[in-house]
Amino acid sequence: MPYIAINTTEKLSNEKKDKIKAELGRLIAVIPTKNEASLLVDFSGDHSFYRAGALVNGAYVELRLYHKSDFEPKRKFTEGVFDLLAKELGVDKGHVYLNIIELENWGGGGTLK
Repeated sequence: MPYIAINTTEKLSNEKKDKIKAELGRLIAVIPTKNEASLLVDFSGDHSFYRAGALVNGAYVELRLYHKSDFEPKRKFTEGVFDLLAKELGVDKGHVYLNIIELENWGGGGTLK
C-alpha cells in the first residue's frame, strides 16, 4: 500500500483534494506493483512554510512504499507530482519538496508484512 502525505500552505477544498487524489492515483501507477486501489492519501493544508527565513507558498510530499522500487519510475512519479501541485495549487516547483521512504516491513490488515 503506497502512502502519500501532502502538506501545503494552501487551504484545500474537498473538491481540490478529490482532484489531486485522482491524479495521484494515476501517477502512482508508473511505479511497478503500485496502483490507485491500494493508495492511501493524507492531506494537510493551511501550513506555514519558511525557507531561508522567508514565508513561502509551498508543499512537502512524502511517499512511503512497501519494498524498494527502481529509480526511473520514482523520478517520473516525482516530476508528475511537481507538475500536479504547480497546476492545481499554483505552487512554484522550486518550493515543492518530496521524499520517498521505502520500507521492508508494513503493517496492515491486522498483521505485519
